[in-house]
Amino acid sequence: MQYLLLIYGNDEAFGKMSKAEQEGILQEYMEFSKSIAQSGHYRGANELAPVTTATTVRVRDKKRLVTDGPFAETKEQLGGYYLVDAKDLDEAIGLAARLPNARWGSIEIRPIVPHDMP
Repeated sequence: MQYLLLIYGNDEAFGKMSKAEQEGILQEYMEFSKSIAQSGHYRGANELAPVTTATTVRVRDKKRLVTDGPFAETKEQLGGYYLVDAKDLDEAIGLAARLPNARWGSIEIRPIVPHDMP
């Protein structure tokens, strides 16, 4: 079964870390990526640009509303994701717990619901 591991953290807090701390965290992510690629769990991953680059679109009464920034002010922002294959939720939880952001942010696990394309 495929799961999306959504990585949440605080952009501002990461920006306040020293270069050495930031590089250490990025190295942990590289090691995690390599590990799950070797184990066969890896299906894809991407880091997202900072939340300050976000654009939100809403359609109300058939009118499109476009605003800069995220849809809501929160302390944690979605910073990236991993798409993984796991035999069950317990295995997905084990993978999520290994992500660096699990120590100071949060990892949301969402099962993928496949749809056949017409």
